[in-house]
Amino acid sequence: MLFPKLFIPGPTNVRQEVLAEQTHPMIGHRTETFEDLFARVQEKLRRLFFTRHRVYVTASSGTGLQEAAIRNGVGKRVLAMVNGAFSRRWHDVAVGCGKEVVRVDIPWGRAVKPEDVVRAIQAHGPFDAVTVVHNETSTGVMSPVDEISRAVRDIAPDTLLLVDAVSSLSGVKIPVDEWGLDVTLTSSQKAMALPPGLAFAAVSDRVLERAREVEGRGWYFDFLVLEKYLRRNTTPATPAISLFWALDRQLDIMFAEGLENRFARHARLAHMTRTWALERGFRLFAEEGYESQTVTCVENTRGVDVPALNAFLRERGMTISNGYGDLKGKTFRIAHMGETTEADMEALFRAIDAFLNR
Repeated sequence: MLFPKLFIPGPTNVRQEVLAEQTHPMIGHRTETFEDLFARVQEKLRRLFFTRHRVYVTASSGTGLQEAAIRNGVGKRVLAMVNGAFSRRWHDVAVGCGKEVVRVDIPWGRAVKPEDVVRAIQAHGPFDAVTVVHNETSTGVMSPVDEISRAVRDIAPDTLLLVDAVSSLSGVKIPVDEWGLDVTLTSSQKAMALPPGLAFAAVSDRVLERAREVEGRGWYFDFLVLEKYLRRNTTPATPAISLFWALDRQLDIMFAEGLENRFARHARLAHMTRTWALERGFRLFAEEGYESQTVTCVENTRGVDVPALNAFLRERGMTISNGYGDLKGKTFRIAHMGETTEADMEALFRAIDAFLNR
């Protein structure tokens, strides 16, 4: 069976040596061996998130930590900024947790701006927290969460800022402490180039203080429970031990490349993709100046049959992604994240060109 190279916004390609790390013999999660592994990984994750605090690790998708952020950071009211499918999901998660949610819809393709958030807080506040997706995988839009954070601190200093960085973290520099982000969550299968199954959240001290006042935090995603076990270099429930080995190796690979070099590579790949699309007569779906560095959403202005294109690409050992939801057929998405190289992108563009020229 031919397994195509993935140019989709997750899961992404995983190095063979990282996959192989999952074949370590099984160990108990209440052993010194696992605690040593956890401690190594924790130190590296803090470097990756640019935080001096903590990074919780759960056996879940990023959506699990969307729920955790709501359950721990929101007592009653939350402002949900919605500009795509995954920010809409976070709104739905908050509703499902029984919170009072004010939803502000931003047109798909547009970034969430500081003034949007300020206007909503002034009109509908106060709020316990604001949810924002940094990089909307459905639309290829990256919102300026650093500017949003400053604006929220100025107008509502007690309001927490909860950020979904699922498809951006490790492909883009997100200095969590410097930007004053309260929860910054991501998952393993996108820019981190790991198998699915792990999720990560950098959590500020302010969130832990808030959590102590919030009822109904559950247990599996209770940050206070996670904190208690993190201090012992372990997890409350059985972790995905095999994935921890892979994580440890992949973090070493990231640091060997150099984080700044990694961010620069992602920026080059994004520029290559946007240039290719525009030169072929397509338009970009994302608002100018707010294009994602990890996934490009291309407006299908040439009326390409996207399923036929993907069938053509799969015969050549690669695949891209159709538009998401209502954007299916109207757009297509090319991911350029994780371990993808310039040579990979050039090969993909040659293949798409061959299809377009048929």
